[in-house]
Amino acid sequence: MNVTIRKAEEKDSENIWNLMKELAVFEKYSKNFAITPEIVKVSGFQKNPPDFYCFVAECNEQITGILVYYFLPYTIQNRPAIYMKELYVDENYRGHKIGEQLMNALKIEAEQNNCNQIKWTVAPWNKAGQKFYERLGATENNEWLNYEWNV
Repeated sequence: MNVTIRKAEEKDSENIWNLMKELAVFEKYSKNFAITPEIVKVSGFQKNPPDFYCFVAECNEQITGILVYYFLPYTIQNRPAIYMKELYVDENYRGHKIGEQLMNALKIEAEQNNCNQIKWTVAPWNKAGQKFYERLGATENNEWLNYEWNV
């Protein structure tokens, strides 16, 4: 299977949105999913700076995976970090190392931007996701708890 990993372009907005919607179903928050293709287009490609960046995996001219991220400009090490918000591969294309290729593209992006870390969260029930990240060499951070404050 020939897969191309590239930075997303505005023309990809609807395809990115479709995979975001699939992820919302997978992660069981589809009832709260308020993103539209137009929001993806404006937030990711028409704002300067954009609210997010995205890599896409393309196979036979079809987008089969996404990795959405943004930069955390200020850290204790006085170097930026990257926060990976979403990684999703269409279930019909899993098992072909597409997720790994997207993660490797993110690692290169981090290195090119002098980032010292890539951060993300994984649902506690997503054991397959946890195994995937550990296989890549990631470690769980048990030092901090996630909090939310809804406003």
